[in-house]
Amino acid sequence: MEDTTKLMESLLEKAVEYGKTTFELAKLKALDKTSDVISTTIPHTAVIILIGSFLLFFNLGLSLWLGEILGNIYFGFFVVAAFYGVSAIVLHFFMHKWLKKHIGNYFIKQVLK
Repeated sequence: MEDTTKLMESLLEKAVEYGKTTFELAKLKALDKTSDVISTTIPHTAVIILIGSFLLFFNLGLSLWLGEILGNIYFGFFVVAAFYGVSAIVLHFFMHKWLKKHIGNYFIKQVLK
């Protein structure tokens, strides 16, 4: 009888250790995935900010230049705004599903990597 209780206690201790180890492994895997996603996202965010700044100043310059050509500065801003409005409509109606699918797949690949 004592052998059975010692065997059960040993088995119970091993089960508890297995549970703790499994929990630690899950925490480490989650940390790995989180750090991978964050370390990928931060450089992309920096590049997006730089591209956004470039586009902002480029569009301001283009608007002022077109306004000078058209006679009134605000005409240049209207032309650039109309271009972006038409581009947004085209993206929304024709490329929305395509963009959504590709962006979603990218994030899923990053998480499952």
